[in-house]
Amino acid sequence: MGIAKTTAKFVGPRVAMSAGPKVTAGYVRVLLDRAIDGAGPFKPVRVACDARLALAGGRVEDAIGESVGIHVRYASAQGFLTNLGGVASMVVTIPANVAGLALLQCHLVAAIAYLRGYDLDDPRVRNAVMATLLGKDEVAKAVKDGRLPTTPMGLATSPVHDPALNEQIARAVTSALFGRVSGKQGATAFLRKVPVLGGGVGAVADARSTAQLASYARHELRDRRLPPRH
Repeated sequence: MGIAKTTAKFVGPRVAMSAGPKVTAGYVRVLLDRAIDGAGPFKPVRVACDARLALAGGRVEDAIGESVGIHVRYASAQGFLTNLGGVASMVVTIPANVAGLALLQCHLVAAIAYLRGYDLDDPRVRNAVMATLLGKDEVAKAVKDGRLPTTPMGLATSPVHDPALNEQIARAVTSALFGRVSGKQGATAFLRKVPVLGGGVGAVADARSTAQLASYARHELRDRRLPPRH
């Protein structure tokens, strides 16, 4: 099944679901946990990464590069699908776009973390994955104004887990995702009068943001694997 068809199969139910209850921080938190454990077109991160690593002959960075390419293509497909339709459809497509982006970007960041040697069962690592979704600039602002205690790398390697951070980070990520998607769709509202053109703009924007996020995650989540013994 092609990427566009697979993404349509996943995004469709998200559109219907998102049109109802408000997408909250709790909803996004559950969504991101499911992204790691497997949901929609995505296998559990561990399963997908182990298979990708085997195909790459054990070369971690090659496996990461392949994962980034796949997720960027998924982002492009879902960006196209959730930006089709007229301006009136934005009340539905904005939550759907948020859900789709949150799922695939979390899956991607978690894949990078896993391949770099982080334990995805550790709540500190899951918080680090979520925080990474904010992106480099937003993380720097959040740390500066106290919304985050430290960077994603700092969260992942913290001596202890602070449960209070779960909700705090989820709220920050939810707000950031909605801000980006709403801003993107609002700025291109005039293009939505031509549905295919609006879909194309959405595809490019979501693919670009996912590629940028991957670059930040690769820089931020440094390798934690033990060096091989000689």
